[in-house]
Amino acid sequence: MTSLSTHVLDAVTGTPAAGVALCLSAADGSRLVEAVTDADGRARLAEDLPRGTYRLSFATGEWCATAGWKTFYPEVVVAFTADGEPHLHVPLLLSPFAYSTYRGS
Repeated sequence: MTSLSTHVLDAVTGTPAAGVALCLSAADGSRLVEAVTDADGRARLAEDLPRGTYRLSFATGEWCATAGWKTFYPEVVVAFTADGEPHLHVPLLLSPFAYSTYRGS
């Protein structure tokens, strides 16, 4: 089983993106976990994620609106595979017209 966490960073200000709503879904679209990033921009989503393909959806449009930004991306969806590693971390670097993600540690 695999634990899963995420971290969202505001790439414009270089600070954590607190208050970003997100949802972890299975490949079939069923919602597994809903969360909001904490003051440090982090969220723990699962402690016992079975192997498989998942989608992590970030409500970036809502968060950008509260930050006073016009954004091109109302939502960012990251599809990934849980492959049995003990821990997966999926960071998101966010700005109004760009984002990036990677497999963190």
